[in-house]
Amino acid sequence: MSETSVSTAQLGRGHLFGISMLILFLELACIRWFPSHVLFLTFFTNMILLACFLGMSLGCLMARGNPQWIRLSPWLLILAMGLGMFADVTDSVINEYVDVGRNSESPQMVFFGTETAGKAEFNNKIPIEVIGLVFFLLITGSMIGPGMILGRCLMAVPGRVEAYTIDIAGSLTGILLFSTLSWFSVPAWVWFLLIALALVKFMDLLEPAMRPEWPLRLFMVIILPVLALSPLRPILFDKLVQIEMWSPYYRILYTPNVYDLPIRDISTNLIGHQRIHPRNETPVAYPLPHLLNRDAGLPKFKSILIIGAGSGNDVSRALQFAAPDAHIDAVDIEPVIQSIGVRENPDQPYADPRVHVQINDGRNFLKSTTRKYDFVLFALVDSLVLHSGYSNIRLESYLFTQESIADVKRCLADDGLFVMSNYFRQGFIIHRLDQTLASVFGEQRFVMTMPPVKELDATGVADGFGMFFSGPRTEPIRAKLNQHGGNFWVPTKKGIIRDALALPNGYRDAPPPEEAGVNWIGFHPTPIINPTPPILATDDWPFLYLREPMVPDLSIRTMIMIGSVSLVLLYLTGLRTHGQGGTTLIARMFFLGAAFMLLETKAVVHMSLLYGSTWIVNSVVFAGILVMILLSNLWVIARRPQVLTVYYVLLIASLVLNALVPLDAFLGMSSMLQLILPTGMVALPVFFAGVIFATSFSRSTDADRSFGFNIAGAILGGLVEYFSMLIGFRYLVLLAAGLYLLSSLQSGTNAASSESAAPASPPGA
Repeated sequence: MSETSVSTAQLGRGHLFGISMLILFLELACIRWFPSHVLFLTFFTNMILLACFLGMSLGCLMARGNPQWIRLSPWLLILAMGLGMFADVTDSVINEYVDVGRNSESPQMVFFGTETAGKAEFNNKIPIEVIGLVFFLLITGSMIGPGMILGRCLMAVPGRVEAYTIDIAGSLTGILLFSTLSWFSVPAWVWFLLIALALVKFMDLLEPAMRPEWPLRLFMVIILPVLALSPLRPILFDKLVQIEMWSPYYRILYTPNVYDLPIRDISTNLIGHQRIHPRNETPVAYPLPHLLNRDAGLPKFKSILIIGAGSGNDVSRALQFAAPDAHIDAVDIEPVIQSIGVRENPDQPYADPRVHVQINDGRNFLKSTTRKYDFVLFALVDSLVLHSGYSNIRLESYLFTQESIADVKRCLADDGLFVMSNYFRQGFIIHRLDQTLASVFGEQRFVMTMPPVKELDATGVADGFGMFFSGPRTEPIRAKLNQHGGNFWVPTKKGIIRDALALPNGYRDAPPPEEAGVNWIGFHPTPIINPTPPILATDDWPFLYLREPMVPDLSIRTMIMIGSVSLVLLYLTGLRTHGQGGTTLIARMFFLGAAFMLLETKAVVHMSLLYGSTWIVNSVVFAGILVMILLSNLWVIARRPQVLTVYYVLLIASLVLNALVPLDAFLGMSSMLQLILPTGMVALPVFFAGVIFATSFSRSTDADRSFGFNIAGAILGGLVEYFSMLIGFRYLVLLAAGLYLLSSLQSGTNAASSESAAPASPPGA
């Protein structure tokens, strides 16, 4: 950026703080907004995050270049959001023409929402990577302008570590601001209004001749929040009353009615998620466990745990059949969907004093509760969303591991029943869950399907609804089934299941032959054929929806696409623009960024397992990492380390310790120890890495370039994270250790420029 366009004399510590806060806030807003409007971006684990990193990296490397990018970047953001809005309102059409790589027939990984993808008769279907690439480039371009301002601000602050500290403080403020808005479910248009105002304000740093005219600035301030509202949806769907809400996890569209008919449909990030079914409607899956229990002559459930309580369908059926003095813990991680159930469920299940609502991560509740339950239900637990932009796990991943099922058994009463239900979609998922249950409950298990099928193929597609039963109470239920021909008959006529006492005994009262399968469903235990020993999901490898430990083809193509584009752009703006000077220190910055990205991923996964996969835990982890970096900065200021060998040794040792200690080693300890020990294990490598990073930056004379390549290294770390699907998360830190060793082999100072430089907040320290 030329001195006549933005002078460093104009810039100061306040500008550095402000641009750091804006970049972090914009990054989080993009990670939330784009996958909620463009369904297929969900398949690219950390693509939005890496696009933001690439844009920031390019911006820092171009900080002395043409300031037109500062003017252009907001328009690229507007274009990206416009395309996102178009994809939002046309998703049902676009989905039919997108090739997701045989996802529905024989997937390597199951993605929800692809049931109609690629179904149209169209010889040249659009590869999913093309959609990903378009948004990757646009979001990258959107971040270049803020990155250029950041690079210029770093050069303007004389103290290196001081500038780094200011940048970290601004980033921390950006996280806290976005988390606060998420806490209060503030809609997306408010996010982008704040972003637009900040972008316009930073344009004042340009020379008067370079600044956009005020009508254009006003247009930016108006159009960004308007696009965030998706204004075409109510115009195109005028017969569809949809209410948009933003929770900490999803963009939620609630449809109370269609053509004045009640439908009460809830979709999350464009995927149908739940529908409120009052007791007088047809679905029979909800009361099935209770009917099997009642008609076998077993006691009513008195202590009930429902994980995935959502809008209250399962809670309503539990109340219908439970004992008058029952205690029901209704757990759901999603506060907004639960609040919809409070307001909109006609049965008003959450108003019953027997129901105790717990807004919490299901696994965390299982680990912390001391109550014994007669009945535990995983009620259609599928989040449809990734846990964070850093890893491939989903919100519910830790609920379906072998260790989680052991937690269920610990909470189950001696005569208890555990049920899991969902549309599992693939035979390998059903087989994996069946064998996971077998490893904990042995032979006390069976599976039923709706519609009933003769057998389930472990290698094929599993259409329909699946319900797993396990625990001690399955034995009398199975004995009753065997005693009466193996079927349990349930009527399906609308309204007939409203009165629980009036329902016939499903074991004894078989329907007339002409009505079987028409007005009645005969449920029966279903054998699984063609089984092969599956790899069970564990806390280290929690990938229920991945066929086997592997890096799927789609992920490999994504790595090639992002890596190639990043390499070309970084070459054009980095090495070619600035020459080859000081490559040893630049290489150190690059590897430090790559390693720290893996360190952050491990921290997020580790703490999510211990304290729950909630957005609060995520926010606390990211904020905690930034606080540890601030502490490492203070250490560098106070101690001024000259030799980094001891810090590298301590860093590698702490990473090896993280690899050797299993993720669940701290479960069951006292609350204080469970807080201190795992937090210390996560914090120590962050601190040592922060000292190494800050000290290395203090030796740099070219801050914008060093910082740009540090962020570029984070892109490599983000791509390496895909290998967690092959090796698990426990040993991911060993890859980080290898990258830190590579950084230790690089030394020297960056003599490419004599200008004083200052480091900036790393995505990886």
